[in-house]
Amino acid sequence: MTVADVPAGVAAAADASLRWHPGAPFDLMQTIGTLLRGHGDPSIRTAPDGVWLAFMTPDGPATLRLATAGPRADPAVDAQAWGPGAAAAAGSVPRLLGSDDDWTAFDEPVFHATLPRMVVEARRRNLTVRLPATGRIIDSLVPTILEQKVTVIEARRGYRYLTYRFGTAAPGAGTVAPANLMLQPTPEQWLRIPSWEWHKAGVGPQRSATVMRALRSAAALERLAALPAAEAAAKLQTIPGIGVWTAAEVVQRTHGCPDSIAVGDYHLAAYVGAALTGRRTDDAGMLRLLAPWAGHRQRVIRMIGLSGFRKPTFGPRMTIQDHRGH
Repeated sequence: MTVADVPAGVAAAADASLRWHPGAPFDLMQTIGTLLRGHGDPSIRTAPDGVWLAFMTPDGPATLRLATAGPRADPAVDAQAWGPGAAAAAGSVPRLLGSDDDWTAFDEPVFHATLPRMVVEARRRNLTVRLPATGRIIDSLVPTILEQKVTVIEARRGYRYLTYRFGTAAPGAGTVAPANLMLQPTPEQWLRIPSWEWHKAGVGPQRSATVMRALRSAAALERLAALPAAEAAAKLQTIPGIGVWTAAEVVQRTHGCPDSIAVGDYHLAAYVGAALTGRRTDDAGMLRLLAPWAGHRQRVIRMIGLSGFRKPTFGPRMTIQDHRGH
């Protein structure tokens, strides 16, 4: 996706724009792809003319379009934004795309010498990867809570339903932006969702109650973005219903944390164990295996994922539950 695909009139009509130079090889989708909640994510849409995102800023809602220009080895990223929050959205682009994500220590030969060959090879083939940092706690927290203890398929189905039902159209949706680009519900809108709508979305009362508890202190939540990732994660876990897994999944996206691990994930420990030892393990075993690379454990996991390794099937998959008819 390049800026050449964007009609000149659309780019010229933006309320704010920015051209950012990563200063190194860069791949937009490899970097931003971890933010998508599946291909049907209402607030992030991919199109021939770029990647479109919709989100709230302190100044109001914004639509942001991102596309790369120039060679992959030395690209630029062009951003255009629309809406009351356009300037804030454009200004967030460098950090969003990993400008603060420093792989220097990870890439040192002495560090590579400690890593499994599959991780080193994956990094060699994926020098364009960066860890994004949105700085938007609530945007990451709510869909992560919806993914607690259920399959990704059913969680994302519920998230799509609730966003289309209670969110609002993004600035410029249907004109400059894709017609189905949506803003997540605001904290106030999430809090007004009636119990039967959570039920229709397939979201059980435990998860919906956790969302409600968290968002009653929405302003305090957003202030966590200014804290170091570990401190922000610890404060998130003081909210009943939010544990290590949820906090780690959030700060990976909001802070670009290179070390957070989703302990308690249904598949992750077995996957890491199989990749590094050929045998499945539990959370404690995974933490022991990753301990030599403290500070970079999320980078290691990301590289295992990009290595192409696939975990052998050890047992039954989690069953998709549908509570909507009960």
